[in-house]
Amino acid sequence: MASDSRPTAANKTGGRWLSVVGIGEDGAPGLGARARALVSGADLVFGGARHLALAAELIGGEARAWPSPFSEGIAAVLAARGRPVCVLASGDPMLYGVGATLSRHIDAAEMEVVPGASAFSLAAARLGWPLAETAQVSAHGRALDLVRPQLQPGARVLALTSDGAGPAALAALLVESGFGGSRLVVLEALGGPGERVREATAAGFALEDIGPLNLVAIEVAADAGARVLTLASGLADDLFEHDGQLSKREIRALTLSSLAPRAGELLWDIGAGAGSIAIEWMLRGAGLTAIAIEERTDRAERIVRNAARCGVPGLRLVVGKAPAALDGLPAPDAVFIGGGASDPGVLDAAISALKPSGRLVVNAVTLETEALLLAAHRDRGGALTRLAVARAAPVAGMTGWRPAMPVTQWRWRKP
Repeated sequence: MASDSRPTAANKTGGRWLSVVGIGEDGAPGLGARARALVSGADLVFGGARHLALAAELIGGEARAWPSPFSEGIAAVLAARGRPVCVLASGDPMLYGVGATLSRHIDAAEMEVVPGASAFSLAAARLGWPLAETAQVSAHGRALDLVRPQLQPGARVLALTSDGAGPAALAALLVESGFGGSRLVVLEALGGPGERVREATAAGFALEDIGPLNLVAIEVAADAGARVLTLASGLADDLFEHDGQLSKREIRALTLSSLAPRAGELLWDIGAGAGSIAIEWMLRGAGLTAIAIEERTDRAERIVRNAARCGVPGLRLVVGKAPAALDGLPAPDAVFIGGGASDPGVLDAAISALKPSGRLVVNAVTLETEALLLAAHRDRGGALTRLAVARAAPVAGMTGWRPAMPVTQWRWRKP
């Protein structure tokens, strides 16, 4: 049987030309023999100014500090392809690090990665926390709001921050969200001679002179009325800022079930209102992304606030009216239409844009949109479901059922 003779990235460039070495605060003495050899043998050594200083005694080639913007540094590494190049990174380069970024541009056969201990590993070791049972969040260069979904009563969380102001900002976020009693441990310069570990409660946080390289460990304690983002679909309605244009809790939970999110998928939420469907889609798992399409600017601004307060600040927002606003967007794996389904061209545009085997879910509360869904079901198949919810409410000094507007849902999978 003939072997595959197609050239690989590695044999076109002479094998592994790029090394990525994780270095800790203990500098060159903390590196193993292989890591030391890769740094010493490189023609070019890229890294932050701090990394280059930590490894200075080993560097025999040209040292290059990362430029701004960072993307120019990646381009410079790629331009040196075929020469011995070493990139220095903090701790484990493949954990929220430059190694992960480079791996999107360079074949693994061209790289040799020598990881060091990550800040998460070092923190867990100092605290005696089992790492597999501890949530890990990087807010380094990213929004602190990402920690919100991890704020579960009794949970342990390790959060990387961007700078010395990060721990105080994180404490303020916890207090604002009803977790002021949480214990915070600030770990600075882990693994180096300047390592320092201090603690406080979120509500009583007054630590000063915090170094820029820090990680915050959180033992989550929920106050009465804390803003807990529960793990099931169908968050409480009062967790969302809205003007009434909101898929209510029970309908939202059923809608998420119909959309059936899978890892790595993209959702379009057309006529997003408060953004609750897109937000809950993203909360279902890492790697899920969503685009909220909303015509009204006031509602669009509300979506941004809701996304941040629900811990998914990466929700993409498109302000405009479908179907025109859909032009140029990446093809979705699933589409939800909660408003505007009866507008000319919207349903057809959604169906056309869906990837093969993609799911479409449309909720209707008006007779006009329901008629459209009945026709779509007749012509294309799928499933129709009538959703009706009634809630107990006071009636003349007693209690009775107060029904919400029924919802007709069409669920369809693209061939």
